[in-house]
Amino acid sequence: MPQFSREQIRDEVTALVGSILTASGRNPAIDPDVALVDAGLASVDMVNLMLGVEASFDLMIPREDLTPENFRSVASVEAMVARLIGLDRPLSKVA
Repeated sequence: MPQFSREQIRDEVTALVGSILTASGRNPAIDPDVALVDAGLASVDMVNLMLGVEASFDLMIPREDLTPENFRSVASVEAMVARLIGLDRPLSKVA
């Protein structure tokens, strides 16, 4: 799995959301903390976002992570992806 920075994750998730909004004829500009449903994403759009995240980051989102909280906003999707690819793991201590 390629290594991504938090900024790259946020940029990619923002691009995915923008693409989905544009395809639906909605404004693609979105603040990372705005609720995705408030930005105009419907349930089918959330499925497309999930599939896009899996493809973009070469991962499978575990069933237990398919929650409304993880798909609330760009920031929450970013946090979930970072956790799934290991960016939020503590650094191991060197003895």
